[in-house]
Amino acid sequence: MADRALRGMRLGTQSMETPANAELAERRDVHYDCACGRVLTFPFSVEADVPLSWECACGSVALLRDGDRPEAKDEKTQRTHWDMLLERRTIAELEDLLDERLELLRAGRIG
Repeated sequence: MADRALRGMRLGTQSMETPANAELAERRDVHYDCACGRVLTFPFSVEADVPLSWECACGSVALLRDGDRPEAKDEKTQRTHWDMLLERRTIAELEDLLDERLELLRAGRIG
């Protein structure tokens, strides 16, 4: 009997309250301009912190209209093995090491 009491009801998908007496939060429209020419508009609560940038559907970053630009991040360049080697040795030292290794290789002592 209890199985039939809620038959046909979509539990969890609909609220049983009516929106008649509900007060919505005060909102404002925020506009973002993308480099590709799109204008993105989103409703935000007046109390919400609005981000300075938003990712556009094209993949680029849309910036807040009439807002401060985000700070540029210091990007650290990736060091290669060669860069790290040059921090430890000079070119002259590397040439000497190469000559030593080539002599050993030609003499048949290594490899």
